[in-house]
Amino acid sequence: MDEPARKELGALLRRRRNEVERSDYDLGPVGRGRTTGLRREEIAFLSGVSVTWYTWLEQGRDINPSRQVIDAVAVNLHLSEAEHDYVLGLAGFTPRPRPELAEPEPVPPHVQHLLDALDPAPSFALTAHWDVAAWNRSYEGLFPGVLDADPAQRNLLQFIFTDDRVRAMLPEWELTSRQFLAEYRAEAGGRAGGPQHVRLVKHLRALSPDFSRAWDAHEVDRFSSRVRIFEHPEGGRLVFEQVNIVPQDAPDLHIVSYLPLPEGDTPAGVRRLAGEE
Repeated sequence: MDEPARKELGALLRRRRNEVERSDYDLGPVGRGRTTGLRREEIAFLSGVSVTWYTWLEQGRDINPSRQVIDAVAVNLHLSEAEHDYVLGLAGFTPRPRPELAEPEPVPPHVQHLLDALDPAPSFALTAHWDVAAWNRSYEGLFPGVLDADPAQRNLLQFIFTDDRVRAMLPEWELTSRQFLAEYRAEAGGRAGGPQHVRLVKHLRALSPDFSRAWDAHEVDRFSSRVRIFEHPEGGRLVFEQVNIVPQDAPDLHIVSYLPLPEGDTPAGVRRLAGEE
């Protein structure tokens, strides 16, 4: 990267950092009530780089940032796709073709057999990018929008952050949505600079301010089995234990199953979800 390109890159990043709204990152005012602009240490933290390295980037120092660093900074500064491509070009990288959101590949037959065998426990298969690739009859009853959704946008995070029916069923929506996002982030760490991950984050940012705020909180957490509660319009108050299974012969898929607990309206409710009543 030659000096003019370094200077241009630094100037653009500095301008965008000073223009963003702090409320978009769930951050309060600074200084004398200033509501715009991030500190360098804040964008460095969000992007997973040191403050010194980010400062050198803005100053146009003679350094060689990786593509992953440029992608991370672009995403966290909420750059448009045109701006993102521009900063990649300045850093000497050819912009990747942006993948369209696509329907996930069909799951192997034995995975669908497992899902069906888990009825009446609502169960579904997630891809590495949390697309809902397959499900059983009870899950279809629990999440009414899964069957009608565009297959290319049948994503669990999209359901949680954009589907009002799903939000209405979750009595602790704020806590639940952030927990799911923290778990996704933990799993996505190795793919953080990948085009599919970048595309998904940009897509969800455009759809949901709640997603943007939660994503910028940078929370990370490993999956743990836990109790899940749904206030279902037809099934009533449903209480499950959520478990996660990873098939050894399909390690890119996660089987998530909601095991019914004998509480609330659960016993009769799950039978209705499975079409048994």
